[in-house]
Amino acid sequence: MNFTRHGIILFTDNYDRCVEFYTGTLGLPVMYAKDEPGSHLTCCAFGDAYLMIETGGPPPAARKSLEQNPTKLRFNVEDVEAAAAELRAKGVVAEIETFSWGTIANFTDPDGNLCSLRDEASFH
Repeated sequence: MNFTRHGIILFTDNYDRCVEFYTGTLGLPVMYAKDEPGSHLTCCAFGDAYLMIETGGPPPAARKSLEQNPTKLRFNVEDVEAAAAELRAKGVVAEIETFSWGTIANFTDPDGNLCSLRDEASFH
């Protein structure tokens, strides 16, 4: 197979809030958006991939369990502490954890999907 592009489709219940979160709060660039009767989607650049935000997801939770959503969206950054501080200034709760393999900061989107920041230097 010759894959030309890869991506993630995130089905959401709070579509508008999730689009604002990923594009406004996190700053992902919008590649395109489509609004059709009964279906809305926004496709964002996600590194070399894309994150497509669509309607039709389950009702949100404060933080979905791994049984409800066994996926975490990871954003590598130069400085986890600084990036977490930026998120906190925007009202996002970010919990920093340090492990032998690196530092992360966990947070959730408006639908309760788990996301995290990771120290880029420790990724290799």
